[in-house]
Amino acid sequence: MREVIIITELDKMKVLAEPTRFKILELLRMHPMSIGELSTFLKKDRSTVYRHIKALENAGFVEEIGHEGHEKIYARTARLFLLKVEPDESTEEFRRQYLRIEASRLMEILKKSGVKIKDEERFVKLVEEVLKEIEDNSRPILQKISQADLDLKEVELFHLLNLLVFLQSCELCEKAEKMKKLVEF
Repeated sequence: MREVIIITELDKMKVLAEPTRFKILELLRMHPMSIGELSTFLKKDRSTVYRHIKALENAGFVEEIGHEGHEKIYARTARLFLLKVEPDESTEEFRRQYLRIEASRLMEILKKSGVKIKDEERFVKLVEEVLKEIEDNSRPILQKISQADLDLKEVELFHLLNLLVFLQSCELCEKAEKMKKLVEF
């Protein structure tokens, strides 16, 4: 299993837009599982789970890694998937919702850490805008890295994402100033 795979193809992201497939990937984070185990966790029949596993396998998210009796065992192909695709009409709503959820989670992390947010609604909206802008501007570089099929480590991805944000830091200064006014450290 690789540590990180960057996904830039729209057809692969659409595979994950189906909630059951997304849940299967979440479950496989715990450990490799058979169709029977996944079926039990998901409370869905085996044929449904098998169909979803095959879609995930064809898209490169899971792979068969062995057998346990008559059952095939499936695992994720990477510990971490970074999804960065060119937005289109079919994924834009999913992307908007995802960014809103992530912006809210980031705000909650800050609040639990003792950071005071003066206007939570404005803060979340601004974080959404910043995340979207960073993603949009980083897409060409991430696509090149994805196509190079590099074996990225998690720490390398972390540093790469920091570098991509740094490259855009001058363009984000105005939003950074607005955000500073919304938080008290």
